[in-house]
Amino acid sequence: MDGDNGTVVIGAGPAGLTAAYELLRHGEAVRVYEADDVVGGISRTVQRDGWRFDIGGHRFFTKVSRVEDFWHEILPDEDFLLRPRMSRIYYRGALYDYPLNAGNALRNLGLLEALRCVGSYGRARLRPPKDQSHFEGWVSARFGWRLYSIFFKTYTEKVWGMPADQLQADWAAQRIKNLSLSTAVLGALLPRRNRKDVTSLIEEFQYPRHGPGMMWERCAEEVEKRGGTVRTGTRVSAVHRDPAARRATGVTVLDEAGERTEPADHVISSMPISALVRALRPPAPAEVRAAADDLRYRDFLTVALVVPEEFSFPDNWIYVHDPAAKVGRIQNFGSWSPYLVKGGRTCLGLEYFVFENDEMWRTPDADLVAFATAELERLGLVRPGCVETGYVVRMPKAYPVYDERYQRNVDVIRDWLAREVPNVHPVGRNGMHRYNNQDHSMLTAMLAAENIAHGADHDVWTVNVEQDYHESRHPSRHGTGRDAPIMPARTHETAPAHRS
Repeated sequence: MDGDNGTVVIGAGPAGLTAAYELLRHGEAVRVYEADDVVGGISRTVQRDGWRFDIGGHRFFTKVSRVEDFWHEILPDEDFLLRPRMSRIYYRGALYDYPLNAGNALRNLGLLEALRCVGSYGRARLRPPKDQSHFEGWVSARFGWRLYSIFFKTYTEKVWGMPADQLQADWAAQRIKNLSLSTAVLGALLPRRNRKDVTSLIEEFQYPRHGPGMMWERCAEEVEKRGGTVRTGTRVSAVHRDPAARRATGVTVLDEAGERTEPADHVISSMPISALVRALRPPAPAEVRAAADDLRYRDFLTVALVVPEEFSFPDNWIYVHDPAAKVGRIQNFGSWSPYLVKGGRTCLGLEYFVFENDEMWRTPDADLVAFATAELERLGLVRPGCVETGYVVRMPKAYPVYDERYQRNVDVIRDWLAREVPNVHPVGRNGMHRYNNQDHSMLTAMLAAENIAHGADHDVWTVNVEQDYHESRHPSRHGTGRDAPIMPARTHETAPAHRS
């Protein structure tokens, strides 16, 4: 039987705060502890000198009705903007429509290069690459080497930090299923308006006027208003368990006032599942700790540059496929919401995908601002000398990494937690080491709250991207959640952050 100690929630990102809010809805006591000094996790809105930055770009679109209802319960309708979705690909001085448009692509490539791409496609169909077990071979077999190198290779290598011929092909198969050069051309020639059948193709989306952090700041206020507590700057340093009773009994938290232990009937954890294992007292068995230590993460940093409004562009972001630049994607915060920027200027966020503590991660802020400014000027997106100032935001553990061992590692941890501490409930992207979108992270939290409050038996591990979100998703023990590649097992810490 549960006592009267309530639930401790570790982490105040979308999953953690959703869990807290839902527990209170069900009449359960809850305390939230967040190690950072702001709420929202990767969905925070960073503020610097009156500028607001959305870390990663968050389109509020979902086919999960209870998540949609939640958003509008937290924020009134007038706090949402309806924004047009626009993204393009930058490659060698030209901007390509995304999804691809045949006329636009032909004009940008030029007739000669377009003919070369068609010839390359023909060669690939006649003589496909022998090895299609990796991303590079699989995609070039279906599009030809030239189109693959323009539209797939460089950006993929920037995001995941390794050569495309080391990424497994099954990711390409699920991400690009049923797409070939012929279907791409047909889709480009015969576009359908307002395509909501695939998430990446939605043409408009909701967006909180002051950024996604507005949602989670308000949610934290509501949690406290309803009787819960949210403590930022408070790290959970230990999760205590009783091996005989096979239960977690409480947590030790550390803040500026010192260290104290808080009892708990349940623990909902959105902290990285590897950190959760390391926090257990007494420690988990060696095999479980080894599995946790073997999980890896991809990190990124944003360099936000303030420029005159004339250098704005209509896109929410531009994918930079140009191999001459290290930047992977450029946000235009003014296109997300005019409330993020100041009159007469906009702010461009250059995103660099890195590994924590690699050379770029350690580079001083001023040097990163200078580097990003030089890249933006070299790409021709701004006039030299027009950048007024810049800010750097580092985001560790932005994406779980899926190497060849990750699934076994997660299975080992998951099975042991379920058996030895069933009142510890992992939720969310890092909490489950699962590449979920914000809405699916929230859904895992909603189901965990129902399990605690009503003794429900929801399996949160089956929450996945529905089949109509992307081409094909089959909820199972062996999915990453959202489209993400299974990478070769290797020493990720020493992997190059970028390939140029």
